[in-house]
Amino acid sequence: MKEPLRILKDVFGYTSFRKGQGAIIERILEGQDALGVMPTGAGKSLCYQIPALTLDGLAVVVSPLISLMKDQVDALRQVGVAAAALNSSMKWEETRKILDLVRRKEVSLL
Repeated sequence: MKEPLRILKDVFGYTSFRKGQGAIIERILEGQDALGVMPTGAGKSLCYQIPALTLDGLAVVVSPLISLMKDQVDALRQVGVAAAALNSSMKWEETRKILDLVRRKEVSLL
């Protein structure tokens, strides 16, 4: 397992967690449920992105906001994270390509 603070620095460029992030991430990494209620701009996305990059395997994030998913996947790809999104507006060919990447374990965050 990779160190969460190392991922925070190496992937996202931050040296410390914001208030509440560390505790949420720690609970997730311990295999416990976590509910994080945070204001806009407080860094909620890192609370699932860091555990997804810390643990082995595929992390699946469910979001009702297609535009947010696209923005986050684009930003993650820019920093070298193997991320992808699936949503109802995609054509079958694009969906199939992403599912093939998932089957080949070439995506760590979906």
